[in-house]
Amino acid sequence: MNGNGTPRWLSAVIGIVVILTLWYLFSITAFTPAEGTDYTPVPTPLAVAQQLLDDGLRPYWGPFKVTIAEAGWGFLWGNLLALLLASTVLLAPRLEPIVVQIAVVSYCLPLVAVGGIAIVVMGGADYAGDTSDTAIFLASLAVFFTTVVGALLGFKAADKASLDVIRVYGGGRLTQLRKVRLIAALPAILNALQIAVPTAFLGAVLGEYMGATDSSVGILLIRLQGNLDATRVWVVFLLCAVVALLGYAIFGLIARLITPWVSGRRTA
Repeated sequence: MNGNGTPRWLSAVIGIVVILTLWYLFSITAFTPAEGTDYTPVPTPLAVAQQLLDDGLRPYWGPFKVTIAEAGWGFLWGNLLALLLASTVLLAPRLEPIVVQIAVVSYCLPLVAVGGIAIVVMGGADYAGDTSDTAIFLASLAVFFTTVVGALLGFKAADKASLDVIRVYGGGRLTQLRKVRLIAALPAILNALQIAVPTAFLGAVLGEYMGATDSSVGILLIRLQGNLDATRVWVVFLLCAVVALLGYAIFGLIARLITPWVSGRRTA
């Protein structure tokens, strides 16, 4: 249930209906084909769905498989570094301003500019169909800030009384981290990881726009845009949204299973 008593599934259905309705209205009003042409920059949802049914998923699976792998590796390395950095702050509190500053700087860096440097330094895919190192790096960079901030806020949410008990029994900061702070931080960390899923996918796609890969979502979009194939461009956008939402939902389910006390469910 939401705060207003509306079931979440109903809210989701209403949101989808509103988005599709607005999409349809814009496509038949503000984005109609120019006079003398049949090019439609914003096709209707029905046209996009029909194109997807005609093509099937096979032509899109190859590029998406590469991008999902890049986003997965970027998600892993970016979040791992963020969690390790956040953990060092607990062991050495004086490092917190430095770690926060690093996280803020990483967030403020324009991914497009960083990608241009990364493609020169790191390169792209080594072989046809391989993942791009630049895309993985940008996916890692995209998730770093959110996870650092989420982990720090979670670690600070630990119960002070529990920390005092460990301190009284001779436990140090490392014991506090393992016994109390990690458990208290789980909800915030899992929420940050949930947000990082679509962010990592976006970072990977941006990295692919830098080039040095022959099969990926970014390269597919470049080709379709060059061919003025607006309907298939929207098909790819729609599939990107589905992949991102699916990853977001999976981590949301994992969070509910690992931290049932947050959602109000009781363990057996």
